[in-house]
Amino acid sequence: MAKTGREKNTKNKAKHSKLMTRKKNKKKSEETLRKERLKAIIQKANSQNNKD
Repeated sequence: MAKTGREKNTKNKAKHSKLMTRKKNKKKSEETLRKERLKAIIQKANSQNNKD
C-alpha cells in the first residue's frame, strides 16, 4: 500500500545531500589550500638552496 499524505523522508534526504556537498567542497578547498602552501614552502626552500 502506498503511503498517503507527505512523501516519506524527502526533507532528510535533501538536507543530507546538502550537508554532504558542503563537506566535500570544504575538504576540496582545504586540499587545494594545503597544496598551494606546500608549493610556496618548496619554492622558498629551493631559492634558499640556490643562493647558498
